[in-house]
Order: sequence, then C-alpha cells, then structure tokens
Amino acid sequence: MGMVLGKITVETPKHEVLHTGAGYEVRKYPPCVVAEVTYDPAEMKGDRDGGFTVLGNYIGALGNPQNTKPEKIDMTAPVITSGEPESIAMTAPVITSGEPEPVAMTAPVITAEERGQGKGQMTMQFLLPSKYSKVEEAPRPTDERVVLRQVGERKYGVVRFSGLTGDKVVKEKAEWLKAALEKDGFTVKGPFVLARYNPPFTLPPLRTNEVMVPVE
Repeated sequence: MGMVLGKITVETPKHEVLHTGAGYEVRKYPPCVVAEVTYDPAEMKGDRDGGFTVLGNYIGALGNPQNTKPEKIDMTAPVITSGEPESIAMTAPVITSGEPEPVAMTAPVITAEERGQGKGQMTMQFLLPSKYSKVEEAPRPTDERVVLRQVGERKYGVVRFSGLTGDKVVKEKAEWLKAALEKDGFTVKGPFVLARYNPPFTLPPLRTNEVMVPVE
C-alpha cells in the first residue's frame, strides 16, 4: 500500500546540495555502479520502458536473479530515462556477461536514445546499491544484454514534481530548469534526464519525479 501511496522505501543515491535556487537544487552525486541495457522499443511491443524487465531479471526483482552468483540485488530508486543522449562521462571498467576481465571504457549514457546505435534505440539504467563501490564487486550478469559500468562524480540541476511524466510535461520542466540554471550563472553541460522514484502503479499525484540537467 505504501508504494501505491508514493512512499519511497528503497535506497536512493546520496548527494550533496550545492545550491538551492527558486524551485530547483544543484546537487553533487558521488561515483556509483550501474547496470544498463540497450534495446529497440519496437522489439518490445513499442514499450520505451521495455528494458526494465531485463534489468529486473538481473537483480532478481522478478524472480530468480540472472547473475552468476546468483545473488538477489536490492532495487534502488530512481530509474533514470531520457529521450536524448546523455553526455556525462563514465569511468572504466565495464563488465558484460562472459568476460573474464573488465573492459576499459569511458562511454556516456544514462537511459537515452543511444548515440551510434540505430535510430530509436534506448539505454535504460539501474543504479546498484551503494555497497557495490566498484564494478568488480557486483554480481556478473548472465544475460549478455546487461552491462555493468562505473559512473564518476557528477553535478545536476534538479527540479522535482509529481504527476505523470508525459513528453510535453517533461520537456517543459527541462526548458524551465535550463533557463533558471543559466540565469543563476550555471553552465548546462548536456541534455536532461528524467528520474522516476515510484513504480507505475503509484497514484500519479503521489509520485516523485525529477528532471535533472548536468551542470558545471
């Protein structure tokens, strides 16, 4: 019942508030480990959130965990999505299923239409619990579609809102936030992302959503 009423009972990422503006915050987030999957929504019955099932299976949220230990991994919030490619640098290493050693990479992504992929492809990302401070500490996925990455420290301008997260509403929030940040002297470093903290069955007025814009 708590989830229906919007209560957030899972781990959320720690952050430091660097600035409080008129209706927004600027936050600094520490490094973390993420699990991600890239997919074409058209192959998932047009569902832009179709990657959730793949990642949910990896952590064991939907049944037996699909990782090599196997180990159930606690769900965290938020799930971060975007209709635009993200440009926040990630650090090495990267681990995919079947690889005996981590693979170094400094690729960007947070759940977005993927640069260099086919048009319309998405990447969805789960933040793993903070007890996994390095990629090597997290259970290795058995599904080759799931990739583990380590994300470096990053700063975001953030505006919080409730209700539904349709494209029109989200883009309006993002445009307002970017204008407010630039007015207050911050430099926007890339496209916005959408953070959703509640499951889809939560009553819309009680949902916690955030539009986040990378800044310096």
